[in-house]
Amino acid sequence: MGGFMLIFNSLPVMRRAALVVLTATICSTAGQALSADVSFVMRNEHPNAVEVELYSQDRKHVWPGGNQVYYLDDGESKQIHLSCQQGENICYGAWVSGDKQTYWGTGPNNKEACEDCCYVCSGGETEEINLIE
Repeated sequence: MGGFMLIFNSLPVMRRAALVVLTATICSTAGQALSADVSFVMRNEHPNAVEVELYSQDRKHVWPGGNQVYYLDDGESKQIHLSCQQGENICYGAWVSGDKQTYWGTGPNNKEACEDCCYVCSGGETEEINLIE
């Protein structure tokens, strides 16, 4: 540590200030998760309207949140854009509007197990997810 201080003190004042700012910036971002964006591409091929929520499997977060859902009419396609944490695992839950017993993915409230309904937040978009009868 003594050698570092000797080198640090021998630097001109502006370089010392820049080094302090750089060190503070690196330290302040070290504990933060990197953010990314991902788009879920959903297509409703069911004859009825469908409601969709997206659930983080790594933290308690739901999209769109606030007791809202993404709504897809029959035959409608929608790109759902999310800001998420890099590497975060996100699963979709979808169900027929007014009928939570007919569902896809993790279903309403993220309560069901699923295969192939989760994606890693790493930018880009999912393949088209077809909600079929």
